Amino acid sequence: MRAVNPRFNPMPKPLYRKVVVKVGTNVITNDKGELDLNILDQLVSQIAELRKLGVEVLLVSSGAVGAGLSLVRLPSELSPVASRQVLSSTGQIRLINTYAELFEKWGLTIAQILVTKSDFRDRIHYLNIRTCLASLLEQKIIPVVNENDAVSVTELMFTDNDELSGMIASMMQVDAHIILSHVDGLFDMSHGEKNPGVISSIDIATEHFHQYIKPGKSEFGRGGMLTKCHIAHKLARFGITVHIANGQTPGILLDILGGKTVGTRFIPQKPVHGRKRWIAHSEGLEKGAVIINGGAETALRSPERANSLLPVGIVSVIGTFFKGDIIKVCSENKKAIGYGMAQYGSEKTKELLGRKGEKPLIHYDYLYLMP
Repeated sequence: MRAVNPRFNPMPKPLYRKVVVKVGTNVITNDKGELDLNILDQLVSQIAELRKLGVEVLLVSSGAVGAGLSLVRLPSELSPVASRQVLSSTGQIRLINTYAELFEKWGLTIAQILVTKSDFRDRIHYLNIRTCLASLLEQKIIPVVNENDAVSVTELMFTDNDELSGMIASMMQVDAHIILSHVDGLFDMSHGEKNPGVISSIDIATEHFHQYIKPGKSEFGRGGMLTKCHIAHKLARFGITVHIANGQTPGILLDILGGKTVGTRFIPQKPVHGRKRWIAHSEGLEKGAVIINGGAETALRSPERANSLLPVGIVSVIGTFFKGDIIKVCSENKKAIGYGMAQYGSEKTKELLGRKGEKPLIHYDYLYLMP
């Protein structure tokens, strides 16, 4: 292994000991959508420096479709789904081989982890993935995670790799989640588009990010700044610091972990651990739903005390679910307000509708409420 990367100055003690680094498609691809080897080499060099300093790094990397663009020319009549499957399945080999070669120069070993959203559908699958990632870190191996685009279609798809990386960050209880984009951070668009400045930090307890965002998506990727900020907001609620920064800026990772003010930082709140983190990422994986009345919603959101969801506040049941399933909790207008683990099934829930003094359908410890 090389002793010191000559391109970067030695940094002080890192701010974080365990991080997820998410690399967007537009960071590591050129104008044609093909892999940019110079940027990849720069990012790998920084991660190698962090590993030398004892920082555990989980890398979530997009770019498989971009890599496939340099390998395959597809007919125009091929469907979008088929095109994505072909490009991602061929490009993933190029992407992971490129990472393997670059990390090998630093004496580091990587592992490829490909997942779909359904892999997080229940507690057993969730724990299996967590055990795998933890075991790799224990062996000083860097996990390189990507969505399995070859089989991820429709309901199996993550919104994008921002969502996937957020789930990994939550699952592994990291100190920080670093989202590397092709922009410098979140810009203040609240006063128009003339000379907007980068917002250095956002306190989710007092600020809301929507006012700063202009809708838009990446040119080659699926995500946008709105998605990134939603993930950042959720993780900050769990006590995880989130940084959004420009991945093409030289030394950006070392600057962030060195404590420099770069990009946009979402300030974390009190840490939340355990099953709530898993439940919080269950959108789209629920097995059923319940509609609750206004009084129950008010009680659940009470800042004074923690309340469980009781049958007395449930108006109706949607779908079929069993004990241990994740279900969606909806307000009277059928808007989703949270997710939780059912303590009994849908049939029993129907029997207990509106009744007082019954066991909670969802205990507070297994309930996640959306902001």
